Amino acid sequence: MSQMFPLLIGGEAVAAADATANLNPSDTNDTIGAFASGTKADVARAVDAAKAAFPAWSRSTPQERYEVLKKASDEVLARKDELGRILSREEGKTLPEGVGEAARAGQVLAFFAGETLRLGGEAFASVRPGVGVEVTREPIGVVGMITPWNFPIAIPAWKIAPALAYGNTVVIKPADLVPHSAWALVDILQRAGLPKGVLNLVMGKGSVVGQALVDHPDVAAISFTGSVATGRRLAAACVAATPMKKVQLEMGGKNPLVVLDDADLKVAVECAINGAFFSTGQRCTASSRLIVTEGIHDAFVAALVERMKALVVDDALKPGTQIGPVVDPSQLEQDEAYIRLGRQEGAKLAWGGERLNRATPGHYLQPALFVEATNAMRIAREEIFGPVAAVIRAKTYDEALALANDTDFGLSAGICTTSLKYATHFKRNAEAGMVMVNLPTAGVDYHVPFGGRKGSSYGPREQGAYAREFYTTVKTSYIAAG
Repeated sequence: MSQMFPLLIGGEAVAAADATANLNPSDTNDTIGAFASGTKADVARAVDAAKAAFPAWSRSTPQERYEVLKKASDEVLARKDELGRILSREEGKTLPEGVGEAARAGQVLAFFAGETLRLGGEAFASVRPGVGVEVTREPIGVVGMITPWNFPIAIPAWKIAPALAYGNTVVIKPADLVPHSAWALVDILQRAGLPKGVLNLVMGKGSVVGQALVDHPDVAAISFTGSVATGRRLAAACVAATPMKKVQLEMGGKNPLVVLDDADLKVAVECAINGAFFSTGQRCTASSRLIVTEGIHDAFVAALVERMKALVVDDALKPGTQIGPVVDPSQLEQDEAYIRLGRQEGAKLAWGGERLNRATPGHYLQPALFVEATNAMRIAREEIFGPVAAVIRAKTYDEALALANDTDFGLSAGICTTSLKYATHFKRNAEAGMVMVNLPTAGVDYHVPFGGRKGSSYGPREQGAYAREFYTTVKTSYIAAG
């Protein structure tokens, strides 16, 4: 029988009437475990526990919060190989990527352990004589978190860590597809010394658990990473709620990588391979639009196709695998539907796009590259969230920049060039929250802000010291002297 994983509420394991089987996308005969599916009542119980724990935790010392986060960080880093294997087994990214993500979660916890000691305030002289002014930050209360399946330990870590560091309590709902990584993270944090009720895990369907979090009047804020459609509905519900909830949304991208004639061809190809196809293209920062100027276009496409042919697509846990499976049958069908659509729209499939058979039954797909695409095509405007990229030809840098900005999204944008002039201009004029020069559009540091513009993000940034903008509220105090 499969191992049963309960809900974690109020510091206790809580059984549920229903459970969801967690399957390995590299081997669908491999059942990882049965994970409890929570109900609206379970969410209410978790919120009650978080609300009860908030007064004491919000007034705990920075040292207390530091010690919990640092202890959890130490365990995550010590167990990164084990946690990475758990992650790769349930999500399908390669084992090196899984181990790297687990290490990132540990680094995030360590950073925010330090942030507990760095949160300060400001003092001002009042315009009135004999009056002082202090500006301080305080935690906001119970924070509900809804996390996606593509980064199943890093994203929960970079939401949970700042929330706890700044004195909030948490109820988190991880993606139903990949609950094991979040379960392991919450278990580590609870054993690191969190008081009961400070951190609660309710697994289950978004339509049930996520909706209950949004609807609960004692949840002060919602941090969500997922689709644009769900994010828009969630934001509207948070504003309409009584009382209104603070909301933070990360919702995806259609990220351009501009390749100019003067680019180093090898660097440009590696940026495209990494950004478009690593992690099976299942990253909101993936380079799904490759905008290439005419002088380098043909050489770039030829070199990129040859590089794609050498990619090893196989079981995520198998040594030497470079691209793992797509996460589940639904996502695989979506990827294939967009590949068919690209052909119907008139783009040419230069390479890939075929289902693959491997030693174990899994959701294997050749990375796909379209050429002769235009920015008006749906494959160039809609987020596919798979190993599918389209090359769009541009005559000049100015046209390439205009194409890069012609999107409803604005998360990440990249440029490959040896020109300081164009690199500098692109950094200033790319309409994105993050800009990469001679680097893949995917791949970010944990100590600096993460987020985008337009349809990609809404609300304060995630990660780094900027996370305090969401997880704290500002209080201004006036003090009469004497």
